[in-house]
Amino acid sequence: MTSTYESCVEAVSPSGSLEDAYEMLQCIATTSDENHKMTSIGVNQFFLIYAASLVFLMQAGFAMLCAGSVRIKNVQNTMLKNLLDACGASLGFYTIGYAFAYGGDNFGGPTTFIGTSNFFLMDVQNYAFWLFQFAFAATAATIVAGTLAERCQMTAYLFYSTFLTGFVYPVIVHSVWSQNGFLSAYQEEPLWGSGMVDFAGGGVVHFTGGLTALIATYILGPRTGRFYDRRGRKLDKPKPFPGHSVALQVRPHHSLYFLLFQQNII
Repeated sequence: MTSTYESCVEAVSPSGSLEDAYEMLQCIATTSDENHKMTSIGVNQFFLIYAASLVFLMQAGFAMLCAGSVRIKNVQNTMLKNLLDACGASLGFYTIGYAFAYGGDNFGGPTTFIGTSNFFLMDVQNYAFWLFQFAFAATAATIVAGTLAERCQMTAYLFYSTFLTGFVYPVIVHSVWSQNGFLSAYQEEPLWGSGMVDFAGGGVVHFTGGLTALIATYILGPRTGRFYDRRGRKLDKPKPFPGHSVALQVRPHHSLYFLLFQQNII
């Protein structure tokens, strides 16, 4: 591999004059800046992919937690729903979600409700950034999985996860993280001088997932047989539905602690 000095010697062919020495120094400085810029881009891309992997691995922790919290007859159903989170999120965020969240991002541009370009990742250059944002979208969807356990049919759940990551979540992301969102701290003139400062998705990801879970719980109601029988008659005493595995409920917390700490540091 040719060094910066050797490349500049070939380009300038110095003869010992003061002008050649100046050109040589200028060539070395320019080449070093370009190399540093490429190295910086490469390092940033690596850590984006690494952080995306950490966030996506949380799916396994959430799946185990949900599986341990339901009755043994519903373990397979619950695990499949957690898998559908990733499937629905990939479809929704790839097709329209990313476009609604970051399409047409422009510093100093007008405030917009949603993005209007980059559908199906057209004209997107930074795929590592898309992967990182997709991992968060899938996390927002899987937060609701525990709430809907033993309550929701598979088809409805797939529709929910696709709709949440394709429209609901991207609108919130655009409002807070896009340079053109009305709550964004990255605007040229942010709201109230600071905009909304969101740390590690605490508001965008977790609040969205938590509020969605609350609404879904209210709509679906309690699990069948918990407080009412199958004919809708209220039970004299609520029927307990204990989770089938305490080990599965506790074990994922170690993984989630580890992944969350690393991801927040990055």
